[in-house]
Amino acid sequence: MRTELRTNSANPLAAVRNLGILAHVDAGKTTVTERILFATGTIHRRGEVHDGTTVTDFDPQERDRGITIFAAAVSCAWDGHRVNLIDTPGHVDFADEVERSLRVLDGAIAVFDAVAGVEPQSESVWRQADRHGVPRIAFVNKLDRAGADLDRAVESIRTRLHPAPLAVQLPIGTEDGFTGVVDLVRMRALVWADDGGTATEGPVPRELREAADRRRHALEEAVAALHPGALDEFCAPPGRLSDATLAGALRDLTLSGEGVVVLCGSAYRNRGIEPLLDAAVAYLPAPSDVPAVRGTHQGTEQRRAADPEGPFAALAFKVTATATGRLTHVRVYSGTIEKGDTVWDPATRRTERVARILRVMADRHEPLDRAVAGDIVAVVGLRSTRPGATLCAPDAPLLLEPPAAAEPVVSVAVEARRRTDTGRLAQALARLAEEDPSLAVRTDAETGQTVLSGMGELHLEVAVEKIRRDGGPEVTVGRPRVALRETVTRGVTGFVHRHVHQTGGAGQFAHVVLDVEALGHEGGYGAGFEFRSAVTGGRVPQEYVRAVEAGCRDALAEGPLGGHPVTGLRVTLTDGSTHVKDSSDTAFRTAGRLGLREALRACAMTLLEPVAEVTVTVPEDAVGGVLGDLAARRGRVTGSTARGGAAVLTATVPLAELFGYATRLRGRTQGRGTFTARPSGHAPAPPAR
Repeated sequence: MRTELRTNSANPLAAVRNLGILAHVDAGKTTVTERILFATGTIHRRGEVHDGTTVTDFDPQERDRGITIFAAAVSCAWDGHRVNLIDTPGHVDFADEVERSLRVLDGAIAVFDAVAGVEPQSESVWRQADRHGVPRIAFVNKLDRAGADLDRAVESIRTRLHPAPLAVQLPIGTEDGFTGVVDLVRMRALVWADDGGTATEGPVPRELREAADRRRHALEEAVAALHPGALDEFCAPPGRLSDATLAGALRDLTLSGEGVVVLCGSAYRNRGIEPLLDAAVAYLPAPSDVPAVRGTHQGTEQRRAADPEGPFAALAFKVTATATGRLTHVRVYSGTIEKGDTVWDPATRRTERVARILRVMADRHEPLDRAVAGDIVAVVGLRSTRPGATLCAPDAPLLLEPPAAAEPVVSVAVEARRRTDTGRLAQALARLAEEDPSLAVRTDAETGQTVLSGMGELHLEVAVEKIRRDGGPEVTVGRPRVALRETVTRGVTGFVHRHVHQTGGAGQFAHVVLDVEALGHEGGYGAGFEFRSAVTGGRVPQEYVRAVEAGCRDALAEGPLGGHPVTGLRVTLTDGSTHVKDSSDTAFRTAGRLGLREALRACAMTLLEPVAEVTVTVPEDAVGGVLGDLAARRGRVTGSTARGGAAVLTATVPLAELFGYATRLRGRTQGRGTFTARPSGHAPAPPAR
């Protein structure tokens, strides 16, 4: 049950594989991971997602919801190789977890549903892996389901993902009768018993021999068309590829990304897992096969090869808080780290001390004395290291490029139910943002609300629930209030205000005449505030003019319609008068403030709401539904273009209507639609109902 391709045992890094499991939600990633752990002897009982007993879905929310939420690392051994696996989430709201995992992985296993083929999120994670240059093999899962079709799934890989799919197996049996596979590389049959034990190896069944020969020849043709070395052998008599040449060419094509090896099975029934492990070891890269990591120091690019004897360099990609302390998950790219070592964070210019090093097995850990280049481990003792931080030797500084942080697209307002818990809530939110960089916490300066932003409504639901389950305060969640503005639609001229205040001593006197007009442009509303003076003859001295302007700016804080800030107007001081004793800066500032407030009550005013310019990219077959949804959200479509089989729509949409839009768009486009939004000013708000 082993491929003939073997790695160089003289290089210890050649016996390491750092792999991720990628797929659409419910394609079977976690079950595949669970069966890998069982096949390698790491666990002795197979867990099930529906029972909440899997190793990698250990968080209570994952078990309750039946989906992977947090990327979980596990480690196992197969055929003399150390295999470090990261089971990644499949839901689009947690794509940032996938992004950070892919940043530190050398290869990946993409899992596809044999009935559905390439699903929307399968496409998304595939493109993420493309950006990081991560080689992949494919595993078509659930071949025992009704309607399962390997050929159709392979064709969807070809048409939707565009690599050359190279199927190296032929199923034995269909749907519920699926019992094994024909290995087209070594031309052998692997059959599993009903109890899902070890496969029985034997010759290709007679009834499948012709089909197997035909598919082997098609596989050789496809490989020869892509690989020059294989082409030379294929064109020479007898016109066939040897098993060794075929295996070597498949590995070369996998590493270059020109082809993707496709295997099949049923993880739930434990069929196809051992050949998948063999393929992962044979075709996916070791740390020594990937290019040297690139970083910078003092503006100069440097490269660090995967050398245990080189200077230490690692990237922190995940931080988790546990009952026993703070764990920082790191990928070691170069050098060696031991317990008690001091490392340097060049971004914060701080040193950290490594208290312990752990081999991670989901929520369990195995202590290690050291970690070397190529390892993925957890470190205890780093107090301030954040995801994306570089750790390096103090005498050999290097700054690695951090994973790209996703921009949050959905926000909710959160507050503690009890006022006395406000401080506890702030601490809990800070911990959340520290563990998950795709969460952002801010305080709205105008509404005073604490706003939590993330990648989707499920993402935020999980974050709020995590606060509660971790012993945090009870939290109230609501829609954030948008910051409304007030503006002038029809101004006034010659508005007179006299401020006279007489006390026992010196009094206050100020007389101003104001013109107020809208500061807009044709067909729209302006923003900001302009003040100018048209007073002649020195009737109002210059120092008092400045005081009037300051008073007018004070008046902009609260408008007459609802106490919202006022914007988009020009005030002109046209006339006024002073008193020889009672006039002062204070008097004219007060006159400016009170005079503009009264003038605004005499103006025609309107409420403004913030709007955003939204760019929506959707499949062409979903344009109609998306346009209807934008119209229902009071959106005004401003453009539409075609781009590579997709439609790109631009629209101006009130910010208040974008709450929940990410989830709605994904639902209308089967997860294939994306949008970006940027503030673009204000527009009249609808009348209050």
